[in-house]
Amino acid sequence: MMSNSNTATEASTTKSVFVLADHVERRARLEGTWLNIFDVTVSPGGGTPLHSHASPEVFRILEGSLTIQRMSDSGLQEVEAIAGDIVSIPAHVPHGYSNPGPAPCVFSAIVDKEMAVYFEAADSSKPTDGTPDDEAAEQMIVAANAHGIHILAA
Repeated sequence: MMSNSNTATEASTTKSVFVLADHVERRARLEGTWLNIFDVTVSPGGGTPLHSHASPEVFRILEGSLTIQRMSDSGLQEVEAIAGDIVSIPAHVPHGYSNPGPAPCVFSAIVDKEMAVYFEAADSSKPTDGTPDDEAAEQMIVAANAHGIHILAA
């Protein structure tokens, strides 16, 4: 029998981070590849500003709803995603998201190694009540600049 040389890390060995007001937790990392899976919890009214980066992303909504903004040839589009929906964001495409619902939204994000390193660098190490403080916002901006993420709108 052939064995797979790639192994996934156990979710219990990874820590949670807080990027702005989002709770981000690594669920798996496939050793030897770029693949990382994070679960992201977005509080009602929370989200990320419009931004772009070299990493493609795939979001799978697990609970709640998420409004995803992304740029297309015809301008900025908004996609309403609910539990079960999968949304792909190609590399370098400006995008952002927000939680318009009354309950937290949870989605899995499949991202590359560079985005995983960014999450750790942007960690404010503390949960917020849904509104990040100035220190958390500054930490996110510094980490974004260091990891090739371009914030386009706040």
